[in-house]
Amino acid sequence: MPLITISRGMGCGGEAIAAIVSNQLKLELFDDERLHREAVDMGIKPDEFGGFDEKAPGFWDYLWGQKPELYLDLMESVVYNVAKKGEGVILGHGSQFLLRDFGCALQVFIRASESSRTAYLMAQSGMKENAAKKLIHKSDHERRGFCRFAFHMDWDDPSLYDLVINTDKIGIDGAAKIIMETATSSEIKACSLNTLESMEGMALTKKVHGALLRNKINLATLHVEGDNKGVVSLYGLISTKKAHDHIVETIKEVPGVTEVLSEATVAPPAIA
Repeated sequence: MPLITISRGMGCGGEAIAAIVSNQLKLELFDDERLHREAVDMGIKPDEFGGFDEKAPGFWDYLWGQKPELYLDLMESVVYNVAKKGEGVILGHGSQFLLRDFGCALQVFIRASESSRTAYLMAQSGMKENAAKKLIHKSDHERRGFCRFAFHMDWDDPSLYDLVINTDKIGIDGAAKIIMETATSSEIKACSLNTLESMEGMALTKKVHGALLRNKINLATLHVEGDNKGVVSLYGLISTKKAHDHIVETIKEVPGVTEVLSEATVAPPAIA
């Protein structure tokens, strides 16, 4: 079954389209709430984020506002963890950037005119026209800023996507139909095992990065690589054996890690 990423602007109907596609193709939908649960299932603990309630809404917004570097590392880990399954519908969260080189994913962008988006938002929320327009502009500005900061790319660049769908004329049902027909084509379904295995290694690497960051371990002189069997290789320069052992133990505690192979050099910093 296919792996689909759906990116959209506010008021384009992306959430409704994603729900139809996931339901019709019997794929799991990874929206904001489901990605949050995925993070918790991966072993992320609320006390690692200043005691933030893991059941509270707005988890990703909170983390982005408080610890953007950790947000990006955690989001990459979660998205890669989903992608290694080889199927599902991922809604937003930079998945189109994170999986742009992942041949198994169908990347979709949903767009619509401002007038259509405004009308859709008014119908869904009961907002006044002026308020709906302001909210759309604010959302677009924030999405664009996030993507440029996090990935140094433009959110609405059509070259990032396999499908760019305008819902103005074909509507939500029409857009969902196009996505489903494309996703079930033989070209999209031909996903290699090697690609999925490499995604498992990437997911584990990002989980380790996140654990090191949460333990305030400086990654500037470290390099870690995980593979699909749970083996993590550690490279780099570490100042003391105590620090080295702490790093190794931190990595071992990451769920999914079966072994740590250290080729790191232990040497005190040079004295000027």
